[in-house]
Amino acid sequence: MAKPCRSSSAALLFLLLPCIVSVQQADCAGEPLPSSQVLALLSWKSSLSSSPELRSWNNRTHPCSWAGITCVRVRQSRAVAGIVLPGAGIDGRLDRLNFSALPFLDTVDLSNNSLRGPVPASIASLSSRLSYLDVSRNWLSGEIPSEVGNLRRLTQLGLLYNNFTGRIPASIGNLTMLTVLSFHQNMLSGDIPRELGQLVRLQALQLSKNTLTGSIPASFGNLTQVQILHMYGNQLSGPMPPELGSLRNLEDLELAGNQLNGNIPASLANLTMLNIAYLYTNNLTGRIQEIGALSNLAVLDLSENLLSGSIPPSLGELTGLQYLAFDTNILEGSIPQSIGNLTGLNTLILSSNRIAGSIPSTIGSLTGLNTLVLSVNKIAGSIPSTIGNLTKLNCLSLYTNRIVGSIPQSIGNLDQLNILELYDNQIAGAIPSEMGNLINILALYLDGNTISGSIPAAFGNLTNMRNLTLFDNQLSGTLPREFANLTGMVRFNLGNNSVSGSFPSDVCKGGRLQMFVVGMNNLTGPVPASLRTCNSLTHIDISFNEFTGDISQQFGVYPHLIKANLRSNKLHGELTANWAASTTMIMFNAGENMITGRIPPELSKLTNLESLKLYSNFLTGDIPPEIGKLTKLYTLHLGNNQLLGPLPSHLGQLRNLQLLHVGLNKLSGQIPEELGRCNKLLSLYLNNNRLTGNLPGAIGNLVNLQIILDVSSNNLSGRLPQQIGNLAMLESLNLSHNQFEGGIPPIFSSMVSLRRLDVSYNNLEGPLPTGLHLQNVSVDWFIHNKGLCGNLTGFLPLCPATPYHQKGNKKSHSLMIAVLVPVGAVIGLTIVASIMFSYKKEKQQERVTTQIREVFSVWNFDGRLAFEDIVRATENFSDKYIIGMGGYGSVYKAHLQDGHQVAVKKLHPTEEEIDNERRLHDEIKILVKIRQRSIVKLYGFCSHPHYKFLVYDYMERGSLCAALKHEDLAKEMDWKIRVALVKDVAHALSYLHHDCSPPIIHRDIASNNILLDRNLKAHVSDFGTARILKPDSSNWSALAGTYGYIAPGM
Repeated sequence: MAKPCRSSSAALLFLLLPCIVSVQQADCAGEPLPSSQVLALLSWKSSLSSSPELRSWNNRTHPCSWAGITCVRVRQSRAVAGIVLPGAGIDGRLDRLNFSALPFLDTVDLSNNSLRGPVPASIASLSSRLSYLDVSRNWLSGEIPSEVGNLRRLTQLGLLYNNFTGRIPASIGNLTMLTVLSFHQNMLSGDIPRELGQLVRLQALQLSKNTLTGSIPASFGNLTQVQILHMYGNQLSGPMPPELGSLRNLEDLELAGNQLNGNIPASLANLTMLNIAYLYTNNLTGRIQEIGALSNLAVLDLSENLLSGSIPPSLGELTGLQYLAFDTNILEGSIPQSIGNLTGLNTLILSSNRIAGSIPSTIGSLTGLNTLVLSVNKIAGSIPSTIGNLTKLNCLSLYTNRIVGSIPQSIGNLDQLNILELYDNQIAGAIPSEMGNLINILALYLDGNTISGSIPAAFGNLTNMRNLTLFDNQLSGTLPREFANLTGMVRFNLGNNSVSGSFPSDVCKGGRLQMFVVGMNNLTGPVPASLRTCNSLTHIDISFNEFTGDISQQFGVYPHLIKANLRSNKLHGELTANWAASTTMIMFNAGENMITGRIPPELSKLTNLESLKLYSNFLTGDIPPEIGKLTKLYTLHLGNNQLLGPLPSHLGQLRNLQLLHVGLNKLSGQIPEELGRCNKLLSLYLNNNRLTGNLPGAIGNLVNLQIILDVSSNNLSGRLPQQIGNLAMLESLNLSHNQFEGGIPPIFSSMVSLRRLDVSYNNLEGPLPTGLHLQNVSVDWFIHNKGLCGNLTGFLPLCPATPYHQKGNKKSHSLMIAVLVPVGAVIGLTIVASIMFSYKKEKQQERVTTQIREVFSVWNFDGRLAFEDIVRATENFSDKYIIGMGGYGSVYKAHLQDGHQVAVKKLHPTEEEIDNERRLHDEIKILVKIRQRSIVKLYGFCSHPHYKFLVYDYMERGSLCAALKHEDLAKEMDWKIRVALVKDVAHALSYLHHDCSPPIIHRDIASNNILLDRNLKAHVSDFGTARILKPDSSNWSALAGTYGYIAPGM
């Protein structure tokens, strides 16, 4: 959420204060200026590369009449008293000015120029007179010289908007005459010196937007005259000192964007003159204190902290409030009725908390509101009809709550509304026709509810609308013909409803349409005609409808297209080379249509393509070898067509491929060895073709295969290669309906993840390898072979006593038994004695271990991790290991005994234990299905009577949100890195939406939920609010999460 512009009162001081300099100019003739002063000024001028305002500085005129120069009478002569040249276009170095030659200088204002270099230490020579020094808004650098502390007559010191580095000199504390001190927006570091507390005459102190660390000095409590105190945008830590409560003249307090922690001091209630309080983006905890005494408060922003408890009813006493933001905390309780007393409010933001209850009807008294944001809470009940009184509203955001009932008709009164966000609630009923009165609406989001009925014809009045999102509701009927009036639409999403009939042909008449999503409806007829020439399109989804027509005629050239989903319609015709013009495209899905002809080799120009799905059509011809140029592909699905010819060896160039499906075609020839280079494959389908030859050993290089390897229903022959045993992560292997012979290699027993093995209809013989962990075994997996046997009662006959391929001599066996039996008896007696000896010693420890292991269970847990190790590594979840806190849990950094670092997400215990359990199970259910490099890896889950936590891979650089607020790290993240981060997140989302079955919608892709590893690679995290769509869902996004941001799921 963007914050309003901060108070500019301190900056105005530096703008206006030069006006107080008034030196009467007398006739200068006969009153010469010392030559040393003239020489100092002319010498400095000569060093400047640009000085358009200094043309009057020459030997022909008296120096006291030069631009920006003021003089004072000193005995029978004159001396330079002031250099006042703000915004004079001066370009050069400040340290070239000989201050020592100008001993009578009282005022120096060189602000808003292009001065470079350091402030010279020689400026201390002006200690007897200099009272005003402003060199702000230049390019000055280096450290602030400690000698500045000698200028004891200074009343105003302005160094803001420069590039000063190093520490603030403690000697500044000597300038006890100072009323204004500003170091705003430099690169100063280190602690704030406590000596600044000696500046008891200060009225304005600006230390903001540096990289200052440490705590706020308690000595600041001495600054009782201060009116403006700015320290925002640093790295300050520790608690706010209670001594700040002594600053009774304070009007503007800005401490935002630091790392302050602890409670907000109760002593701040003494600041009765306070007008502005910005404390957002810190780590402040505890309850919001009773603040009714702060009667002059106009702006209060406590957002993005860890504040808890409820909103105090005394808030209603702050009748002068204009801006109130408590968003992104862990506040509970309900919105107090007294909020209706704040009739001067223009902005109210309470989003991303745990606020429950209903929206109070008294909110209708806030008739001056421009912005009302209550999203991402637990607000229930219906929207009060009094909301219609807020006729000045520009933004109304109530998304991701538990709001029920229908949209009140009175919402139609809000004719100034630009943004209306009601998505992800439980709103039912029809869309009121009165919403057609919202003639200034730009963005309307109603998705993720149970809204029914048809789209009102009155929507045709909303001609200014740019974004309309209605997906995932129960809308029905046909689109009104008035819908054709919305020619300025940029984003339109109607997915997952039951709307029928044809779609207006002029949807892109205005030429602005970028996103057109109508998937999962009952739409019929041709694709809207205007889409053919709609070259502004970036996303199109018409999937799961009954659109008809020739695909080569109904679609045009789209140079900006990113995703196209045409799946499951009745489109016919051939794919043309026009699609190759969409060079920005990353996903193309035309599966489940009636498309004929060949795959255009020109598709190889789509070098950004990551997912290509043309399955279940009537495509013929070869697979173009040019497909091998699409090196970013991670999904290639060409299954269930009539493709011919060999499997091109060029597919081996697709090193990022995770899914390859060419099954159910008429492919022939051998499986190319080059396929073994696709070592990121998770799933490989070659089934139901006419492939011949051996199964190449290179298949064993696909060590990341996890989901399935299916080569069934081909004409493959020969022995099964030993290398298949390398596929330790593989869960399903289908070799059926081929002509494989010989035995199943014993190394198959090392495939510890294998749960399904179908070798039926081959010529295999011999024993099934022992040690397999097959599940839900079927007799059909082994039938029609030569002589398979094994220890699978009811599925395979037992192997004979003399194993296949190991016929030995009976005498050898007898001799071996004669030797081994007595040796085995001796060893057995030794073991029994050892056990009896240690039984008592271990019994107690065994009982404790058993008790521990009985009270928690681990799902999908890495065997190297143990409950005890995590508790030990975090010292029983000590606060000092906390690296993040949120609404549902705390995250701890744990350094395990084996050297691994992990992040442990421990859920907060609440009264809603069942809800937490559900959230935890939901997150596990989702994450165990996810295998993608840009999604944070889940190691495991522990459920314990005292602890419930998830264990994730640790991301060294923290969240993207934190990184962008860290000045040094933000600078490191240049545009190349930032574009790469966007791509990482896009890969993760595309995987979740298109390669998980059923698809997974994250619902809160915000910078807080994107974590960075040590190499600044992005990883999506926090699936606590995710949603699994039904298997046939076509939606690309479920709008949820952070206010002012729409998750890029489209």
